[in-house]
Amino acid sequence: MTTTVRVAWAAASARRIERQFLARSAETGTPAAEVVGSMLGAHAQVLSAAELSIGLRTAEATRTDVRAALWDDRSLVKTHGPRGTVHLLPSHELPLWCAALTAVPTGPSPFPPGARLTEDQADRVVTAIADALDGRFLTVGELGEEVVARTGPWAGDLVMPAFQDMWPRWRQVLHRAGQSGALCFAPNRGRKVTYTRPPRFTPVPPEEALRSLVRRYLRAYGPATSAHFAKWLAAPAGWAAGLFAELAGAGEIEEADFEGAPAWLAAGDTAFPDGPLRGVRLLPYFDAYVIAAQPRELLFPGEAYRRALAGGQAGNYPVLLVDGVVAGVWHQRRRGRRTTVTVEPLGHLTARQLRELGEQVERVGEVLEAAAELVVGKVTAGPHA
Repeated sequence: MTTTVRVAWAAASARRIERQFLARSAETGTPAAEVVGSMLGAHAQVLSAAELSIGLRTAEATRTDVRAALWDDRSLVKTHGPRGTVHLLPSHELPLWCAALTAVPTGPSPFPPGARLTEDQADRVVTAIADALDGRFLTVGELGEEVVARTGPWAGDLVMPAFQDMWPRWRQVLHRAGQSGALCFAPNRGRKVTYTRPPRFTPVPPEEALRSLVRRYLRAYGPATSAHFAKWLAAPAGWAAGLFAELAGAGEIEEADFEGAPAWLAAGDTAFPDGPLRGVRLLPYFDAYVIAAQPRELLFPGEAYRRALAGGQAGNYPVLLVDGVVAGVWHQRRRGRRTTVTVEPLGHLTARQLRELGEQVERVGEVLEAAAELVVGKVTAGPHA
């Protein structure tokens, strides 16, 4: 008879922090792709936030190092990842990511019948995007012209409400093109975003990719439930539950008691630290840790749940992490070569914690290649400001 592993929040939090390079930064010279791989992607809708996420986890790394990995040696790729949002992913992991992401069932189209693409049209657009970007760097306008020329006028119909404008029909599947490996971001042309096609690769078989992704998610953020995984991936909850059941039946994951409720671990991955890890960390907007770590009410205890979340959504505020839980918010305002980091703790900080906070602020400045000044006080900027 097997014994169910019992895991308390403090132990789970400590292990996650260790595996995220948040207990101890990765050694100087550690490839950015290795750090991003441990995070399961760095959210990069705002590239400076991704630069901070990676730099704060790597000793002596700066935003220049992250940009070199992205644009020079191409060990990182900027594309559409989990939830269809823009991420930095390790280039060598694209065969796994693209196979897994394209195997996730999609929900109903948010567009009315007269505006949405049929499945055949969507496939044709993705193929046209891949062909148009092969060996080229195109702005979204240039790409749109190529897509319409390769598919038909229907692809260019202005049917998508976008801010105070309308976007062409083909843009409904821009994220799908990224997730399938047909498209990735290229360096900006002035202020204009450009796209290209990543190097060709052979995807991992879809079932193998999904199983691998579940195991990696559990190693990074377990114990976790299938519902936690579904939320992180923006996947249907019922589908995720079925996938976890298959993996459990195959002996690839095992059940654990996590704070009195059933959850899952990767099979055999049952070692946890003896006690909580102490320390202060600053994490930027949409850092992977605050997005993926669950249960959210334990990561954002008490007042933090109200102050550091936006309608229950994590990531909209940069957060102060104290001993593994959110204990405040912060904001940085840059002026030339200087940046002011305002930190709003939600409780008392000891002298040791204030010293560590000062070191973290200094590290933020180093990553951003600016001289940083700490101000402890009220953060007046709103979410995602």
